[in-house]
Amino acid sequence: MPASASDVARRLQDGLRKVIVGQDETIFAMLLALLGQGHALIEGVPGTAKTLLVRTLAVLLGVDFRRIQFTPDLMPSDVVGTTVFNPKTGEFSTRRGPIFTDLLLADEINRTPPKTQSAMLEAMEERQVTIDGVIMPLSTTFMVCATQNPVEYEGTYPLPEAQLDRFMVRAKTGYPQRDEELDLLHRVADGFDARNLERAGIAQVVTPDEFAAARQAVRAIHVSPSLQRYVYDIVAFTRSSSEVSLGASPRAAIWLLIAAQAAAGINDSSFATPDDVKDAARYVLPHRLLVRPEAEVEGVTADEVIRRALDSVPVPKEAEA
Repeated sequence: MPASASDVARRLQDGLRKVIVGQDETIFAMLLALLGQGHALIEGVPGTAKTLLVRTLAVLLGVDFRRIQFTPDLMPSDVVGTTVFNPKTGEFSTRRGPIFTDLLLADEINRTPPKTQSAMLEAMEERQVTIDGVIMPLSTTFMVCATQNPVEYEGTYPLPEAQLDRFMVRAKTGYPQRDEELDLLHRVADGFDARNLERAGIAQVVTPDEFAAARQAVRAIHVSPSLQRYVYDIVAFTRSSSEVSLGASPRAAIWLLIAAQAAAGINDSSFATPDDVKDAARYVLPHRLLVRPEAEVEGVTADEVIRRALDSVPVPKEAEA
C-alpha cells in the first residue's frame, strides 16, 4: 500500500526534529510547500538553522541538492548557466548552472541585487530555464528553498514583489525558547555536529515514488465550493483593506487553496476544512501584501491584516460537503 501524505510528512518531521530544535512552525510551512509543489522562503536572523533545515530536508528526501550562496557580485549566469565558446572545436556549448537540480538552496537570497534575483523568476514559475534562446526544462521535483536575513540588516536588498509572489510560503525562524536552546547545547555537548548529518543518523526516509504519490494525493483532496468561496473572501479582504496598497493576487488564492489541501493531507484528511485554510494563510499571504506607509507608522503589519481577515470573514458551516 502506497504511503499517504500524512505518513510521508510524519517521517520528514521526525527526521528534521533529530537535527532542528524547535522551529515547528517553519517545519510545517516547509511541508506545505513540499507537498503543494511550491517554493519556500525562510526569513530569520543568522544562526537560527535556516540553511541546516534545507540541507537536512534534502538528505531525508534523497534528492539532488545544490546550494547557491548569494552575494552582491553574483551574476545571473552564475545561477542559470551560460554558453561557452570552445576555441579548439570552434563550437559553443552550454554550461548549466546550479539551478539544474531537484532542491535548490538559495542562501541569503536578498544579499544579491535585483537583476540576479530576477534570474530565478522563469525557473520558479515555469520550471524551465532559457539560455541564449534555448529552453531547458528543470526537474519535475524542482523546488527553491530560499533563506534571507531581515531586510533591515546591512547589505540586503528587498526582494521584488513579483519574486515574493512566486514563493508559496514564507516562514520566519526565531530564537529558540530556553528549554529548546538548552536541549541544543546538550546535543552539541554530546558530540552533535551539524556539518556531519550522516553521523547524526540522518538518511533518506522517503522514496521518489512515495514523494510523488504524496504530492498527487494532496492535489486530489476535496475542496468544497463553499471553502473555495472562503478562500476568495479572505483574499478579497486584503484587496479592500484601506491599510493595504497591494492586496493578495489570484496566484495567492491558488496557493492558499493548495496549501489548505496540503494541510489536510498532513492531517490525514480526505477533505480540506476552514481550519486548514486558517493554518495555511499565515504562511501563504502576508509576504504578498504591501502595507501603506501611514499604516506602518501606526504599527500595522501584513500579519496583522491577515489576522483581521481571518477574524472578519465568515466561516462556511459545511465546507466539507
